[in-house]
Amino acid sequence: MKRALYIAFDQLHRGYGVLKAADKSSDLIVLVESQSMIAGAHWHPERLFFLISSARHFAAELRAEGFEVRYLKAENTVAGLQEIRDEFPKIEFLAAEQSSYRLSKSLNNFGVTFIENDFFLTPRSLFISWASSQKSYLMENFYRKQRVRLNVLMEGEAPIGGQWNYDKDNRLPPPKNYTWPPYLEHQRDAIDLEVAAELKMEATTLWATTRAGALAQLKYFIENHFEKFGPYEDAMALDSWSLHHSVISPYINNGLLHPSEVIEAACASFYKGTVPIESAEGFVRQVIGWREYINGMYWFLGEDYRDNNQLGANRPLLPLFTDPSKTQMNCVKSIVEDVKARSWVHHIPRLMVLSNLALITGTNPQQFLDWMRREFIDASDWVMVPNVIGMGVHADGGQMMSKPYAAGGAYISRMSNYCKGCSYNPKLRVGDDACPFTTLYWDFLDRHKETFAKNHRMGQQVNGLKRLSDLDELKHRAQEVLSGLEKGEI
Repeated sequence: MKRALYIAFDQLHRGYGVLKAADKSSDLIVLVESQSMIAGAHWHPERLFFLISSARHFAAELRAEGFEVRYLKAENTVAGLQEIRDEFPKIEFLAAEQSSYRLSKSLNNFGVTFIENDFFLTPRSLFISWASSQKSYLMENFYRKQRVRLNVLMEGEAPIGGQWNYDKDNRLPPPKNYTWPPYLEHQRDAIDLEVAAELKMEATTLWATTRAGALAQLKYFIENHFEKFGPYEDAMALDSWSLHHSVISPYINNGLLHPSEVIEAACASFYKGTVPIESAEGFVRQVIGWREYINGMYWFLGEDYRDNNQLGANRPLLPLFTDPSKTQMNCVKSIVEDVKARSWVHHIPRLMVLSNLALITGTNPQQFLDWMRREFIDASDWVMVPNVIGMGVHADGGQMMSKPYAAGGAYISRMSNYCKGCSYNPKLRVGDDACPFTTLYWDFLDRHKETFAKNHRMGQQVNGLKRLSDLDELKHRAQEVLSGLEKGEI
């Protein structure tokens, strides 16, 4: 053996990373199931099942192709690689760049040689070059350059349809008396059942754990959901856990799907004339815009970025995040129940309900970040750190986003059907039946009015405080709400 090719659990694609130039006659493929990772946190069982079963299936497929594969269970990744070094003292270790600072450091210290990570469409050096030239890191500017560079939905130098962004057309609330297409289920095989047994859980049919299953999920989205994805992209509904979303983020993030394959399928469908530009552009922006931007910002902002807490938010994680029975708020209760059931909700519940609540209650950013990392099936360090610290809870003081994504109950009422039948009224900000989001939104603005008064995008909201004749009563109610949330009684 000349080389040991290390495959991380988020690089499970035959055509990318170190495998694209692998040699069956001289390369040893190594995957390591880190026991310290598995036992190191209270991970959502669905998340662990997906990651481990996907990796074991991938190893089996490589063996079937003729590779010599070592799938090791070791205390940690480096300990697993050391077993290979003990067996082959002179072997060279090679891997694609890792997706986290921690693993990059440990593998580098072990002596692994890295090649460029091509599981993204934007090389890290290219993103750093772009970000270094910007006065502010506006995602929209990056996205437009991506469209041109990658020639996606373009007519020469102009965007197809004449607009770069169709966000304004994609903000419909959930429709009434609507039938959502059924969910695609994935049958389980012996490997799945083996992993489920080891994790002491019952295998669900929610998530694919093979390349074939991931491709089937992409095809199902294109054929059944893509057309209406755009209009309801920001909606939240009690009668559908995924609406018209693709539900492919786990597969792009662990490598079973490559973003180029996703974009190719989406564009092919659009050019057939079956998908409106509003849906096509909105979906493309998520893949080549937001996803690439978040990964780029993770590496650009640096390792210490995760420790930001510019708003001084130090409230411990509220009990409702781990136990949905600890709240009477219908939106939060329903969303946390969905997370518990499937390890996934789409981006609007994550941002405008869960993160919004953490933001306006002053929940410690690092505790909330750790919870998000544990619970979501598509969570990786590069995904969650910028999304939570920069966007979700505005802990970086505006370094990444120019304004906090804080909102009261009116937004949730407008974009969902959660408020119907809830114990609280989103139109009220004071009183026992006032929506906690509405109360805490204004209290949050009041607590940070001096900071936000300097922000040109927050001036109107801060000035709104002056029109509140019941501000003192609201601040008193806010303290009652915060105390009740801590006790699990609101």
